[in-house]
Amino acid sequence: MTELWVERTGVRRYTGHSSRGAEVLVGSEDVDGVFTPGELLKIALAACSGMSSDAPLRTRLGDDYQTTIRVSGPPDRENEVYPLLQESMELDLSSLSEDEIKRLKIVVERAIDKVCTVGRTLKAGTEVTFEFADK
Repeated sequence: MTELWVERTGVRRYTGHSSRGAEVLVGSEDVDGVFTPGELLKIALAACSGMSSDAPLRTRLGDDYQTTIRVSGPPDRENEVYPLLQESMELDLSSLSEDEIKRLKIVVERAIDKVCTVGRTLKAGTEVTFEFADK
């Protein structure tokens, strides 16, 4: 199983690591060149939706289809939550009929609902625990 951790690199600034060698810079919104934790949550959701819909889209649009998935949603700062996250998948569907587009939308939404772990977790809610570990 892949290990994940963050290391503090400055004031409200961290580097996220995976045991597979990936890194991501995380920090406050006022720091250039980093993602905020909330932005990473949104990116994880969009990437998960994209990966979950990849097979049905490749089947209907070809292996080289292009897409951009935008995700947005302002935080509720009083409660420190994102009450709504909105995703928008941009695709060139000009080669499909209206009926094919309707069917594709259903298939893609089903694929995302079935296998997007991030989206499913956000919709279901999850228990989060925290503890101190003595070094």
